[in-house]
Amino acid sequence: MDIIQVITQELKVEKWQVEAAVKLIDEGNTIPFISRYRKEATGSLNDEQLRALFERLTYLRNLEDKKNQVLKSIEDQGKLTEELKKQILDAQTLVVVEDLYRPYRPKRRTRATIAKEKGLEPLADIILLQMTDKPVEEEARAYVSEEKGVKNVAEALNGAKDIIAERISDEADYRIYIRNLTTKNGSISSTAKNAETQSVYEMYYEFEEPVRKLAGHRILALNRGEKEKFITVKVNAPEEDILRYLNKRVIKKDNPNTTPILKAVVEDSYKRLIGPAIEREIRSDLTDKAEDGAIHVFGKNLEQLLMQPPIAGKVVLGWDPAFRTGCKLAVVDATGKVLDTTVVYPTAPTTEKKIRAAKDTVEGMIEKYGVSLISVGNGTACRESEQVIVDMLKEIPEKKVQYVITNEAGASVYSASKLATEEFPNFDVGQRSAASIARRVQDPLAELVKIDPKSIGVGQYQHDMNQKKLDEAQDATRTAEEAMEKFQETYLEQKRQQQQEAQVAAYQKSMADQQEEVKEHDQRIDQLRRRMSRQRENSKSAREELLQKREGMKTLLAKLADKQRSIQAELGQAERELAKNREDAKAKKKFSGAAPQKENISELQSQIAFIRLKTSATKKKMQALDAALEALEEKTGKQQLLMQKAEEKLTEQKNKALTDDDREETAAPDPGDDDLLATAGYREQSKAVRNALEQARKEEEQASRTYDEARAEMRKSSREEVKKLEKEEKDHASFQKLFTGAASVVGFILLLFTVGAFRRSNG
Repeated sequence: MDIIQVITQELKVEKWQVEAAVKLIDEGNTIPFISRYRKEATGSLNDEQLRALFERLTYLRNLEDKKNQVLKSIEDQGKLTEELKKQILDAQTLVVVEDLYRPYRPKRRTRATIAKEKGLEPLADIILLQMTDKPVEEEARAYVSEEKGVKNVAEALNGAKDIIAERISDEADYRIYIRNLTTKNGSISSTAKNAETQSVYEMYYEFEEPVRKLAGHRILALNRGEKEKFITVKVNAPEEDILRYLNKRVIKKDNPNTTPILKAVVEDSYKRLIGPAIEREIRSDLTDKAEDGAIHVFGKNLEQLLMQPPIAGKVVLGWDPAFRTGCKLAVVDATGKVLDTTVVYPTAPTTEKKIRAAKDTVEGMIEKYGVSLISVGNGTACRESEQVIVDMLKEIPEKKVQYVITNEAGASVYSASKLATEEFPNFDVGQRSAASIARRVQDPLAELVKIDPKSIGVGQYQHDMNQKKLDEAQDATRTAEEAMEKFQETYLEQKRQQQQEAQVAAYQKSMADQQEEVKEHDQRIDQLRRRMSRQRENSKSAREELLQKREGMKTLLAKLADKQRSIQAELGQAERELAKNREDAKAKKKFSGAAPQKENISELQSQIAFIRLKTSATKKKMQALDAALEALEEKTGKQQLLMQKAEEKLTEQKNKALTDDDREETAAPDPGDDDLLATAGYREQSKAVRNALEQARKEEEQASRTYDEARAEMRKSSREEVKKLEKEEKDHASFQKLFTGAASVVGFILLLFTVGAFRRSNG
């Protein structure tokens, strides 16, 4: 079996991802570590995929090991055939392998093995062959032997029946069919051991439901009820269908001598051997699936609970509500240190005087310690306490105090634990519970990890679960799970050692995390520098492109100026010749040559006008290029300034984190009740660094957008200028064409006038 290929198909991922994940697992890496720090190696497989991969990998490897063990065992017995080997190798589950191995498994001393020792196996073969013409009793007489312990015919027949019954029960095909049929058509029922006894299991005193439809929570409830001896649970299989199937497979011939015996043996084999085993397997499988479902729910709920966002930076009043024993209060500062505790009696049985005294006490604590948030446990007397708090807060609106209802599940368990006793040796259980309720809103993760997950109350039947699986379910919290384990280990170690040593250990852990953050900062800084370098190169390239275009415009202007001077010179020459011709015409009374000179002058004047238009457009384009170049340089400068500030900020945060590592151990805060202070400070520092990185990223994106806008505006302006010049050239060509036509007409009219004058002068 290609395990990698099987897992690839089941998870619907790439084969190289599975290979990489398997390699990391084999190297001893945990699932949280791989999902968090080796994403690039696994192609970003998430934690759920990795857990499914790990579970399937473990199962398939165990399956392959089991196959090898079974094959070796059967081969050592000399009973391994090619057909059996193929069946074992093709098996997809451990159950099928066990069924195939059952006939060859070394057995404990059973009724069948005792019968075989007495030499009754040939008699069993005779009965199974179903070919004897004699009554079975006569065949059995030959096996009666005092020496072997077979005293009579009945004892010989019973031994042969036991052998046949065990052979039938060991047949793998029979077991697979019966297991599938029972799962499909069977049911699970429960009855009360004493119907008059009251319990929480009364709905299961007369209960029955098909196996395939039974919900996981019902299975767990039935198991617990049976364990507590309130009910009796059994699997109801379709016996008639099963016996009909077994009789059809075992009884090959209608022999009146053997058929009745084989029917009895089939029924005995099923009821005594197969049925109970199948029932145990089905219930075990149902229980495993129910536990997996319950553990999945537990893991999801636990993750959501542990990953609640903290309310940091507030002085919190923890309120543990109660009726008769009074409400326990505890004021906790922003670092988790308990400042004050007391007990008030605003709930029943109470009086107006006690209520007023409770309000005054709470108002005094709010005023003294600057309380801004009241955390009320959701236990007994929660609503009554809430009403008192609401009425009190209406009396002091200027304080702007808020309240929140907090889940106090597990607080009572924690308050009576050894850990709580070590943490608050001078507090009673009520004061410890109030302090825990206050801390839960400040840092839920840090407070909840002190409580056994089974006692948090976020799952079903946690105490009935496989405790190993239940502990493994905490992997669903990913990074939270790592924090939980590390925090628990550190915290317990702190309480075993002196306070100073414990605080140093916590500080070292915090700095290890900070070093990871510093590495990330270095990577971000390198990325920022590379981006700055790319931006500088892009800006340089764009500037060179603009300068090149500007030089081209200068060259074009020079050419236009030269052409203008040349045309002006020709125009001056033409005007001088026109004036001379006019003088000659006046002297000779003729107009010859005047019209062509005027036409030539007009054409030159139109060319000069066009060149002037083109020169003006070119100057405008150069002005636009100069403006774009100036805007580009301005935006590039701003962008580089922003990037430089971002780099300086990142470096400052990194240096601050590194500088914190040089603090003396004696400078650490006293552990005591504020043992989470170092962790809280680190979180604030990390938050500031992340904010700086995010701000730098936003500034970089804004600078990039500004640069792109400048380039787009420049390109748009260039396209508009080109279109304008093209239009002016087209207009000039049309004007020139029109002018040429008009000049031809004028020349023709002058020619006619000259001819007419010549005829009149000769007439």
